[in-house]
Amino acid sequence: MRLIDFIPKPYSKTLDNGSVTWSSPSNIALVKYWGKREPQLPENSSISFTLSACETITKLNYTKRENNGNFSFDVILNGEKKDAFKSKIDTFFKRIEAYVPFLKDYHFIIETQNTFPHSSGIASSASGMSALALCLMSVERSLSEVEINELFFTQKASFLARLGSGSACRSLEGPLVVWGAHQEIEGSSDLFGIKYPFEVHDNFKNYQDVILLVDKGQKQVSSTLGHNLMHDHPFAQERFKQAHDNISALKLVLEQGDLDMFIKIVESEALTLHAMMMTSKPYFILIKPNTLEIINKIWSYRKETGSKICFTLDAGANVHLLFPEKEAKNVLKFISTELVAHCENGNYICDNIGLGANEL
Repeated sequence: MRLIDFIPKPYSKTLDNGSVTWSSPSNIALVKYWGKREPQLPENSSISFTLSACETITKLNYTKRENNGNFSFDVILNGEKKDAFKSKIDTFFKRIEAYVPFLKDYHFIIETQNTFPHSSGIASSASGMSALALCLMSVERSLSEVEINELFFTQKASFLARLGSGSACRSLEGPLVVWGAHQEIEGSSDLFGIKYPFEVHDNFKNYQDVILLVDKGQKQVSSTLGHNLMHDHPFAQERFKQAHDNISALKLVLEQGDLDMFIKIVESEALTLHAMMMTSKPYFILIKPNTLEIINKIWSYRKETGSKICFTLDAGANVHLLFPEKEAKNVLKFISTELVAHCENGNYICDNIGLGANEL
């Protein structure tokens, strides 16, 4: 697919008003993307588990209006108007206007809610932007005389979501999604995410993810700034190569069901992500003492029991604890007796990998 393929022909239909609703989940990267170039393109490919329970539900109401050259919309989160979010949506609309040219012809009311608690430490940009992009694609499908098939619908929605938040392009499908061109994965693209195209061993079916909420506060350094610091990072090129090589290695791991190598790759990726932050200019640290306490206890538990649990981290202090479904009973006991003490207010969220977004 090329950029021009996402620019629609003039719409032949008109809509006076209507509404559409989508739910879209968050995702957790196994091989991380850190560093991007304009416009919202990744410096390296990444692969993620799609989550199931942690999702955003967005209802897009639209009403025809006179096009006055400006975007017109309101954002409502959990029933309350949120003008603070308007700047981010306005930037998103500017980026995607060429690809969804009906944006200025309607007033939109964007009603959105998350199934996970606000300020829970789970980034809602991936689930939120993907849900909104899907809503906009549903409107385009209603306006278009040309039939939009499911593959193109999903690819374009992922393409649009990426322009709102890079990782959002990985939230539309599941259980595994690849974003970024990789020579060993046919169809992979920098422009949008694709469903992982190869067979996956039963060891990874219905994998579990418990998010241990170490710090629910706002990060002192945003992900956008962190990505930008990779431009002049002394280790950037080696990091991009490492991520590329790790996807090659993970491809074999997922096929063979090698849980031990899965652990090595995933934990190394998590620590490398934070190593890039600690060695950028300016440097910064997002992990907290309790993050390290949890990591060390995970390592001890794995050594003592032979468990196949492992951790990964996003750009923050919270810990994603990944493990096979058959270990759920023992791991949940381990969390409640050993790890919950290191979570803010004892909070954690139980989830598992899912299949992606749904129209409601």
